[in-house]
Amino acid sequence: MRTDEVIRPRALRPGDQVAVVSPAGPARPDLVASGIALLRSWGLRPVPTAHAFDEHGYLAGSDADRAADLTAALTDPQIRAVMVTRGGYGVQRIVDWLDLSVLRRDPKLVIGFSDITALHLAIWRAAGVASVYGPGAAWRPERTGEASAQSLHDVLMTTEPVVVKQDSAAPTAPASRLGGAAGLPVSVTGRLLGGNLSLLAATLGTADFPDLTGAILLLEDVNEPPYKVDRMLTQLRRSGALTGLVGVAIGQFVRCHDPDPTGLLDVADVLGERLGELGIPVLGGLPIGHGNNQVSVPLGVSATMDVLGGTLTVSPAVRD
Repeated sequence: MRTDEVIRPRALRPGDQVAVVSPAGPARPDLVASGIALLRSWGLRPVPTAHAFDEHGYLAGSDADRAADLTAALTDPQIRAVMVTRGGYGVQRIVDWLDLSVLRRDPKLVIGFSDITALHLAIWRAAGVASVYGPGAAWRPERTGEASAQSLHDVLMTTEPVVVKQDSAAPTAPASRLGGAAGLPVSVTGRLLGGNLSLLAATLGTADFPDLTGAILLLEDVNEPPYKVDRMLTQLRRSGALTGLVGVAIGQFVRCHDPDPTGLLDVADVLGERLGELGIPVLGGLPIGHGNNQVSVPLGVSATMDVLGGTLTVSPAVRD
């Protein structure tokens, strides 16, 4: 983990241009149109990049074109934020082509989640710039409704801390653990890093995997049965990557059920066991990830996690 202070881009203001980029999977134009309309309603000026609507199988165009679009957005001084359309797969194929150190000279927000975890990790390593783990421009109102829109607006356009409250009815809520001595109130503070579990596991062994010493690790995923979640967490543990963590914040694990109805462990059991054995606080049930009412959170900044209070309070990603 970087020891120097995080670089915060300026908060977005009405009139700012936001590049809309597809660095991973192909996006549906109708859904992107909804996201563009949302950005415009906040007074922002969304600008789709040249290849934002390209398709090449499971990729949004060729590697060269996707990398060129990201490079153009990151280096254009008129662009004040870069919002991906969606995740899917593809960022890892192009991330080594990008000069992300440009963000140190001209910090701008990068927004996205899921496969975009690979880009968030690379930005942190190369530039130490805060980014935003939140919905893409391919907006699905049935999943990301008014609360999700307000959360994204506030993260991008205000300097208020983000307070994420546990949903005690969420499938991952039972994975919560106090850590340490039983019954003691536990509140820990550390830099919030992480994102999608599958992408974190896939980043092991590369230059982009962060030093998690003193960090709170954010985890979420989709369409991964419990044994695969177990396998990825075990891989992270065996590699030593989780050594030094102060806490784990668990988001939404969507459609991560065991297809075998006789299975004895659900995903909360696996998360609770594999992470609880670390002996640190674990807070489950956070509405971050692929589920309904997804909220946006900054990455790379300081956060405080209170297991008994059921809250994750994250410092702003932006400055005035």
